[in-house]
Amino acid sequence: MTREVVAYVEQIMGMPISLRVRGAGAAGPAARAAAAAVFAELHAVDARFSTYRPDSEVSRIQFGSLALGAASADVREVAALCDEAHRRTGGSFDAWLRDSGGRPRFDPTGLVKGWVVERSARHLAALPGLDYCLNAAGDVVVGCGGGASPAWRVGIEAPAREDEIAAVVELRDGAVATSGTRARGDHIVDPATGTPPTALRSVTVAGPSLTWADVYATAAFVKGHEAISFLDTVAGYEGLAIGAGGARVATTGWDRPGADHAIVASTG
Repeated sequence: MTREVVAYVEQIMGMPISLRVRGAGAAGPAARAAAAAVFAELHAVDARFSTYRPDSEVSRIQFGSLALGAASADVREVAALCDEAHRRTGGSFDAWLRDSGGRPRFDPTGLVKGWVVERSARHLAALPGLDYCLNAAGDVVVGCGGGASPAWRVGIEAPAREDEIAAVVELRDGAVATSGTRARGDHIVDPATGTPPTALRSVTVAGPSLTWADVYATAAFVKGHEAISFLDTVAGYEGLAIGAGGARVATTGWDRPGADHAIVASTG
């Protein structure tokens, strides 16, 4: 049976964010309203958190004109999550890196994208019978509300070649996040050294939450050769690391269905 599919894409946070909705009613008014709500929320959070807009709350915190404690509830929530991410990753994720003058500088960029994409997807999850796939430049959250509908297949781009797929993750409900150098170069910094890690080209993590899949992927990338041993300690998440020389290593559950979420991944 052919399932109706409607696709959307908008440029937000400096990247293309795409949405696919499938199932009976995918083109109906409720689904279209939910899609509009998704993009409206993404735009609103971009205005609040952007480090490129001088009037954003995060920029004002960085400039010293806004105290974190006086910021909006969303900014304070993300700051708390960043502190939790620092704890969970043993310091490999840090939203308070120091600037050239040695001053701590609040930049939650490494967490906020996964957080807002996951949060905005709730507008779609509230619609029974519809499936969705929300993709923010490779960080993906999916849901299958259509009963017997097939799992989404998420392709993971190879870090060295744009025309190559390194792996495919099949997922009915949950998230996939990738951290690496292919799209944005050496933008990830090791908090311990202040320099970009060099051991890996990419780390992909799949699990129930995009917020935490994104955090764990970033932290694992920083941990380099210890990435997989770290991810093997994180319950409910599986990961694949690709080294600087192209070698691949995965967590013990990467290539079999997860216990809580139907993750089936292939490295071929």
